[in-house]
Amino acid sequence: MLLYLHIPYCDSKCHYCSFNSYVDKFDTRRYYMEALTRQLTFELERFSAQEKSIETLFIGGGTPSTVTPDLYRPLFELLSPYLQEGAEITTEANPNSATKSWLKGMRALGVNRISFGVQSFDSAKLRALNRAHSPEQAREAIRTADKLGFTHLSLDLIYNYRGDTTSLLESDIAEAFALPIDHISAYELTIENGTHFSATPEARQENDTLAFFVADEIQKRGFAQYEISNFGQHQSKHNKGYWELKNYIGVGAGAVGFLGDTRYYPATDIDRYIAEPFLCTEEKLTTEELLTEKLFLGLRSSIGIEMASLSKAMQERVALLVREGKLQKRDNRCYNQNYFLSDELALFILE
Repeated sequence: MLLYLHIPYCDSKCHYCSFNSYVDKFDTRRYYMEALTRQLTFELERFSAQEKSIETLFIGGGTPSTVTPDLYRPLFELLSPYLQEGAEITTEANPNSATKSWLKGMRALGVNRISFGVQSFDSAKLRALNRAHSPEQAREAIRTADKLGFTHLSLDLIYNYRGDTTSLLESDIAEAFALPIDHISAYELTIENGTHFSATPEARQENDTLAFFVADEIQKRGFAQYEISNFGQHQSKHNKGYWELKNYIGVGAGAVGFLGDTRYYPATDIDRYIAEPFLCTEEKLTTEELLTEKLFLGLRSSIGIEMASLSKAMQERVALLVREGKLQKRDNRCYNQNYFLSDELALFILE
């Protein structure tokens, strides 16, 4: 199984961010981390976690680098018997708060992969997105993490912001590949309700060709695309576990857990979560809903779809897509060769 820990604190709120995060509750961090430990203890029992049963750990946010390593220590001590040997342990980090001492402290706890929220190496674009770091801080943080011995390093880029050009994005990608990374997540800017950009939707430009341009530029430099937004020499085991619909524990305000056919949603408000970390809303998924998720996730990634899980009518539609060259069949699985068509293919199979 997988484990996700949510850290909802941020130095500043990015104009595009719809995640559960806060810029004004830093005084609650110690109490929040204690609540995480209490919920995690409960969830390990709910999920019947056995020794060495957790394959991957991902600490996301928010901004995990706004919390000091000493506050993470009780969580890692609790998890120690449950983590598999060589488990992929990732934390997200922002370049401005991922100091050398923070990185060194997280490395000592066992973190072996860092995902840096870079978004761009263009100063004007970073300011427009309300990012709290500079391009030089991003370069320095990644180089420092490499020197400290982290096994895998990733960074995020964002595209289709107004003013994005092929020249700017090519420069961002070239800058990324000049750094010691083995993974890139490239996300298209979307305008979500409740974000700063929702009041100015023109912040997103409508240019469908940039997605193909970004994917081509990253791949021609040697990173394989293994999901619509993810590329790398190292393919994140945690990401792939989600797409395979493996069970995952979700701990923290705004996290999500999944066990069998049920999703668990802890409280999103920090103060309420601290008071009641065991309180979760449950959502039961039907067999049809689970199959739909497997189709969408499998077709937008290298996971593919298992033919035996499909109805006869669905198998016939898949066979048609294989004959037309839109899907590739290997053994009892079918794989999508163009992730940007994944939703359309899934909807055709489900109709």
